Amino acid sequence: MSQSLRVQNFTVSSDGFSAGEGQSLEQPFGHADPEKLLAWAFATDHPPINRSEPGSRGLDDYFTRDYARNIGAEIMGRNKFGPQRGPWLDHEWQGWWGDEPPFHTPVFVMTHYSRPSFTLSDTAFRFVGGDPAAVLDQAKEAAQGKDVRLGGGATIIRQFLDADLIDTLHVAVAPMKLGSGPRLWESPDVLLDRFHQDVVPSPSGVTHHLFWRK
Repeated sequence: MSQSLRVQNFTVSSDGFSAGEGQSLEQPFGHADPEKLLAWAFATDHPPINRSEPGSRGLDDYFTRDYARNIGAEIMGRNKFGPQRGPWLDHEWQGWWGDEPPFHTPVFVMTHYSRPSFTLSDTAFRFVGGDPAAVLDQAKEAAQGKDVRLGGGATIIRQFLDADLIDTLHVAVAPMKLGSGPRLWESPDVLLDRFHQDVVPSPSGVTHHLFWRK
């Protein structure tokens, strides 16, 4: 079976933004409230955060459980990793996730500025330059036959879409508007020239958009 590049559980507002303006250490999503934008995922029995009490089951939980299935590496943009811009001046910053990141695979952080790799728990962070195809080749080699997840943000996903490298996408559209920020699309219809689409509404209020290559 060939390796796939997958976008999973990527959440945007109803006007297509994945985060707000003004990202900072205190506000990873800028002016967007992640507890509202990602409420559908946080409420599930397998949320993207550690939580002791049980959560909801059903459609949304299915997608959060599917997040790690057959994933051997992740690619992310620099702004998903942290709020710094320009040359890396603070190597003490090691991401938003603490000592046990949720990825459990090699992670390739795309950046124009070099930085030494490091490992936290079972997640190795590597900082790489190059075009999307070159970075994908590195990630596929590290994934050892498993699929590669493209974690975002929106700018990185658009770059890989422009390079025609993505095989499947799962995008959850939340029932809220952000007005500005990194934007994935003005309408999901922009992908229909290259992808099949299923649209599945959830009782939580989000609408799951599933795309797979034609």
